[in-house]
Amino acid sequence: MDLQSGALSGITILDLSRILAGPFATMLLGDLGADVIKVERPGAGDDTRQWGPPFTPSGESAYYLCANRNKKSITVDLSQAPGRALVRELATRADVLVENFRAGAMDRWEIGYSALSALNPGLVYCTITGYGQTGPYRDRPGYDNVIEAQGGVMSITGPSGPDGEPCKVGVAIVDITAGLYAALSILAALRHRDASGHGQYIDVALFDVQLSWLANVASAYLVSGEPPQRYGNAHPSIVPYQTVRTNDGHLMLAVGNDTQWRRLCEIVGCTEWASDSRFSTNAARVEHRDELMAQLEREFEGRSSADWTSALQAAGIPCGPVNSIPQALDTEQAQARGMLQSIPHPADGDIRQIGPAVKLSKTPASIRSAPPRLGEHTEEVLRDFLGRSDHEVHELRRNNVI
Repeated sequence: MDLQSGALSGITILDLSRILAGPFATMLLGDLGADVIKVERPGAGDDTRQWGPPFTPSGESAYYLCANRNKKSITVDLSQAPGRALVRELATRADVLVENFRAGAMDRWEIGYSALSALNPGLVYCTITGYGQTGPYRDRPGYDNVIEAQGGVMSITGPSGPDGEPCKVGVAIVDITAGLYAALSILAALRHRDASGHGQYIDVALFDVQLSWLANVASAYLVSGEPPQRYGNAHPSIVPYQTVRTNDGHLMLAVGNDTQWRRLCEIVGCTEWASDSRFSTNAARVEHRDELMAQLEREFEGRSSADWTSALQAAGIPCGPVNSIPQALDTEQAQARGMLQSIPHPADGDIRQIGPAVKLSKTPASIRSAPPRLGEHTEEVLRDFLGRSDHEVHELRRNNVI
């Protein structure tokens, strides 16, 4: 197959995953130059192809488009023995396989790690499930919002106070971070494979991932024994570090140290706060949070968000407007960093995509191809990658294997 430039040029990824976590991981690897073969169900494909509206004029869902660029799509019926045989053959020539079927499914089909590593000892095999391959929850299906609930993040997200309703994050953050962990683990396993010649098995669980990025919140509980609370847009350990109302909207204010706090007092015109024992240190401000924020918000309501942003940023105090998604994508910074790109699509003309976030100086990530149509590359992969003849491809199609 054609190898593309990039840090992972020459690496072939066999992607049997669906929905978001797995496809996001393989898209990241594709952005870095890997050749990704996406295996989908004939006639249906990845579930997210039907997750809409919105859809493009040709019928592609926006959800599917967000995680599947830089891939080739082939359709294979894994319920048929000849279909599984194709996957085994593809796996013998791949460097990495990624799948997110329920625990045990791939072993029952004889395309699990034990079977495939016997054929290809260098294969890196990454499985992504809701709860992992061990433990009492291993057989449960895993969905992002359920994991957010069970993993604790919903208990600290939403309006502040004990009566505030718990909320999920506005994007499928567990799926996205599981994809990041999977991609990181795959790169580490490839490094080991290159040094030793041996692949390995990677077990990524959405539940584990969500617990791991509780970070300072979990650490605070483990140190103090006090269950974390919801603080809305505020921070449990830093004050002022939250949204404040201005006369035309809201501003996010992030005063990270006492030096910044003293500068803020000068800009607000309340220099006495800097020496007030209730507010002079961050620990004191946390203790007197409600009292301080009531006074600070009265001051902020007197000027516009733009006025405050200009004054605060000039003094080196972190802050920013609360942008909508269109406003965020339209910022000069997003444009300068290449975070919104247009790419040609075979059925929809140019489509817009969020660009790669990682900037490598020698081997930059890039968008080389649009998310593929269902089965767009089936014949190409079977002929060029597996060496199938036209007659063999025709027979596979006639028997509904592909």
